[in-house]
Amino acid sequence: MTDNRLNPITAAINNAGLDAVAFVPGPNFRRIFGRDFHLMERPLVVIIPRTGAPVAIVPNLEMASFEHLNFPGQIFDWRDEIGYAGAFKDAATALGEIGDAPRIGLEAQRMRVFEQFALQDVLPNATFFDAHAEISAIRLCKTDDEIALLKRAIEISEEALEKTLQDVREGQTEKQIEGMLLNNLFACGADGLSFDPIVAAGDNAAQPHAHARPDYQVKSGDALLIDFGASYQGYNADITRTFFIKDVSDYDRAFYETVKAANEAGKTATLAGVTAHNIDDAVQLVLENSQFAAFARHKTGHGLGLDVHEAPQIMRGNHTVLETGMVFTVEPGLYRSGECGVRIEDDIVVTETGHICLTSFSRELRIVG
Repeated sequence: MTDNRLNPITAAINNAGLDAVAFVPGPNFRRIFGRDFHLMERPLVVIIPRTGAPVAIVPNLEMASFEHLNFPGQIFDWRDEIGYAGAFKDAATALGEIGDAPRIGLEAQRMRVFEQFALQDVLPNATFFDAHAEISAIRLCKTDDEIALLKRAIEISEEALEKTLQDVREGQTEKQIEGMLLNNLFACGADGLSFDPIVAAGDNAAQPHAHARPDYQVKSGDALLIDFGASYQGYNADITRTFFIKDVSDYDRAFYETVKAANEAGKTATLAGVTAHNIDDAVQLVLENSQFAAFARHKTGHGLGLDVHEAPQIMRGNHTVLETGMVFTVEPGLYRSGECGVRIEDDIVVTETGHICLTSFSRELRIVG
């Protein structure tokens, strides 16, 4: 009996000219089977062939959970005291239909080397390919249910941010502000963190991937850049807002307004049928035509979903055509080394008529503390 859950991955196998794909716990596994497992020292590998039934190599201690998947193929479990080599060998035997010299795609950005070695040992005539992009393409367009979960993650994040800003004061350290944000995220309903938040003030805000300092006390005139997100049922928010402590200079105000204009240009350019290149080009032209062109450092954004960074990459040279249901960030930034950084990031979904901005937190310049 055909399992419709496998249709997207079977299509990807055919499109890539492969005989099978192998993948491990993670976002693609979750997208197909609706459940994830820990990526740990015990290999759990699923192999889906172009024709025939899939196989799974599963640690015995995970069997009770794995059975909830209603896996549509053979399962080969193994115990620590015996090791996994026999399970891989049995799984390879069960995959006889894939041929003597199969072409097998791997999640090259997810699978570890030892898992690939285990596959090579039992499929010595196979040729392995990096099929990460082809496999992950099954997640490019989000369902309505996925968008609802993303929206909830964003709502939690925005509520936590507002609560944090109410308590920000001049003289607090970046680390203290980060602590308040973390507490508020979980108090507002986060299951986890999309990533370790960035809370950076003053000169530290000019580092796009800064770390909160335990000894720097925010002071009047500092930019306060906060890049963060709640995770909710596996789906991740990714939001950045930049504020100023007590006061802002005219120069920094113009700096901020330039980033805000670039953010708006990126969103305005977004609709089904245009390319990722088009979006980034619209954003970069605003920055490049401003007095602050020398301070632009990065592309406009990235896809968002079960991974915080996934396809499509919103950058010049990427001619991927946007489709309804794609979700990505628009996050232009300007960074004056040693002085100030500003980034404004929204999460948006492509629709048939344009886009919906899932983030609603104000982008107007705000002074706090």
